[in-house]
Amino acid sequence: MKRPWTHWVTSQDLAALRLPAHDAGTGLAGRPLGRSQRGFDFVFDPFDGYEAGLVSNPNMIVAGSIGAGKSTAVKMLIDRALARRRRVVVIDPKGEYGALARSYGVRVVALGKDGWCDPFAVEERECRDFIRVLIATAQGTPLSAQQHYEIDEAFVRLPSPRPLRLVRALYHEFQNAIGSEVTAQRDVALTLYRFVHGDLAGLFDGEGDPLVFEGDLVVLDLSAQWSSESLSVAALSAVGAAQQMIAHGGALGYLVLDEAWALLSDSQALRWLQGSWKLARSRGLSHILVLHRWSDVAAVGNEGSAERERAQGLLRECETAWLFRQPADEAREMTLALGLSPREAQYLVALPKGAALVRYGAHRSIVRVTPDRRDVTFIDTDAAMRGTR
Repeated sequence: MKRPWTHWVTSQDLAALRLPAHDAGTGLAGRPLGRSQRGFDFVFDPFDGYEAGLVSNPNMIVAGSIGAGKSTAVKMLIDRALARRRRVVVIDPKGEYGALARSYGVRVVALGKDGWCDPFAVEERECRDFIRVLIATAQGTPLSAQQHYEIDEAFVRLPSPRPLRLVRALYHEFQNAIGSEVTAQRDVALTLYRFVHGDLAGLFDGEGDPLVFEGDLVVLDLSAQWSSESLSVAALSAVGAAQQMIAHGGALGYLVLDEAWALLSDSQALRWLQGSWKLARSRGLSHILVLHRWSDVAAVGNEGSAERERAQGLLRECETAWLFRQPADEAREMTLALGLSPREAQYLVALPKGAALVRYGAHRSIVRVTPDRRDVTFIDTDAAMRGTR
């Protein structure tokens, strides 16, 4: 009688051969995030995944329509990271991470209200690059060659060591140009005025010393800027401060960018973020982009533009993607941006609430996110809809 098989192979063998073992789980140790379709516990940490050879970089995307389960998954990822002594910084534009912060005895920090941040304590070149990005983002247009020159010259005139209130010091270098005719100096001066005395005041300058971000969890609440034009600048300031904190903290860290379209839609911030992406491994930093409307990414720049390609390239460089249910039109955009297979595209529109297609390196799993007893204390974002708190 002929045998119906020729040899045995395990999911570990398939992983070693870089062949996707669908829904067999990652094989990583730790507290599970849910269960794969075949019933295995699904455990994931980007740094453990990198060490195990499952992924080649630690950056992640979490995307899905409203109510599909992405916020639950992100909070569970954070909680498990903290249990591993990872450091986590959350950029929270809608004030949704308060319960998670309270569960760790952490006070949420509102930039501009609770204090100002200093993301400039880096080497000279990186500091200048960040200042240029901030000014370009605030003015809404790329810097001209003359503006680049004027900013460099202003840095030369600054005292050594560099002043603590760097934005204010630069403003003083330019403020005499405000009353002049339209010049590159005047345009820079007017933008810096916004940071010191105008609508962006309190983000990079204020009373007393700058905020000191300590502990393993920091939640930066940007809800005050949520509906304003300053959201991208506030998000950029928070990202800069968070990257500095994690990079100098001596521990692997997560930087969660909720509502990431605020940065992806700004060409200047996007260019700077792309540089940070490439340094993720050397910094021990996992960027987690949280999106719910994929069309926000498709709207970056014109079709075929460098901005659109840069945004999509940034997402494709994330080797891990948690993809929750999407409407058909959004699923088409996601399929094009991430190069999904036809079968993966079919899954996106059929996934039930709380289930995700997880892509990690060459591997794929359908995961039912399964909160445990601890998780339910901080994942609920629908309390207001039920009239409870």
